[in-house]
Amino acid sequence: MKKIFVIALALMPLFDAHAQDTSKVPYQAAYFEVGGAGLIYTFNYDFRFDKSQMDSWGMKVGAGGYWINDSGFFSVPFEINKLFGKGPHYFEIGAGITFMAFKSNYYEWTCNENGCFSTYYPQRTEIVLPINGSPNGMGTMNIGYRRIPVDGGISWKINLTPLYNSNGFWPLFAGAGIGYAF
Repeated sequence: MKKIFVIALALMPLFDAHAQDTSKVPYQAAYFEVGGAGLIYTFNYDFRFDKSQMDSWGMKVGAGGYWINDSGFFSVPFEINKLFGKGPHYFEIGAGITFMAFKSNYYEWTCNENGCFSTYYPQRTEIVLPINGSPNGMGTMNIGYRRIPVDGGISWKINLTPLYNSNGFWPLFAGAGIGYAF
């Protein structure tokens, strides 16, 4: 019996022992973004559908806005996105829609030989593209880089965010965000 125990002990390193993996994939993130899908700034929550894999499909939802001197803007971006790569570096693509509501004091100025004149549009604003009527929506796309530490922690991203609505397409809008992955 003693010989069997000594042989088993000697052969143990040859067998692949599977310890339980205690590391947790940081599949959720909360972050602050300037520009991007929220148009001005937003606080966002992002998560992966597959909690065990970072390079997978996920979703982002956020909210942001402002109120200054009887005019304001509120936006809620929704986006489906996919990460490619291995931690901590990921390439991100995505598409979604940003719902918005606003109260505007929008004036359009025109000048000619007689002087400059303004025209007031109460239901119009312009953030990159003209937006007619409130509430409204704008389509968004996302192409960028996201850094997420392997064990979670401070995370950041930069992205190109092409925008489109019934008034046109703007391919060169961008955004940047910083937050915490957990």
